[in-house]
Amino acid sequence: MNHKLFTGTALALAAAAIIGVANITTAEPDSAAPAPDEATIPADRQMTIWRDPGCGCCDAYADYMEENGYHVTRIDDRDFDKRSIEAGVPEQGLGCHLAEVDGYYVSGLVPAEIVERLTTERPEITGITLPGMPMNAPGMGGKSGTLKAYAFSGDEITVFSDE
Repeated sequence: MNHKLFTGTALALAAAAIIGVANITTAEPDSAAPAPDEATIPADRQMTIWRDPGCGCCDAYADYMEENGYHVTRIDDRDFDKRSIEAGVPEQGLGCHLAEVDGYYVSGLVPAEIVERLTTERPEITGITLPGMPMNAPGMGGKSGTLKAYAFSGDEITVFSDE
C-alpha cells in the first residue's frame, strides 16, 4: 500500500509540475522592461568611439556620454587619427578620439549638449570637432569656461558652437 501511495503521490506531483510549467510558459510576460539592445536605441543616442587604448580621458568621455543617455561602443584603434582624417576631420582640428553618432563624425571631447544639438538640427555637414584636449572639456577636468567646436564639411570649416 505504501508503494501505491508513493506512486500516486509522485504522479500527482509530476502532473502538478507539468501544469505549473504550462502555466508559467503561457503566463503574461514579466512587467519589468528588458534591457534595451542596439536595435531599440534611437540612432541619435548610439555612439561609436575609436580611441587609443591607453587614453584615460577617452574612457572618461565615454562614461560621461553614457551618463548623458548615450549608448557608447568603444573601439581600440591606435590609428584613430588617420581614421579621423579619412572621415574628413581637418588635420589641424583633430581631437583625442573619433566618434560617430547618427551619421555625423564627432572628433574630440565635445560636450553632450553640443552633440545633441548636432543630431537635432541636422545641418548639412560631415561633423564637428573640438580640437586638442582642452582642460575644461568633458573627460578632462569637467566643463567650465567656453569651448569652441568647429563644423567641417569638405574644405569648409566654420564655428559650430562657442559655449
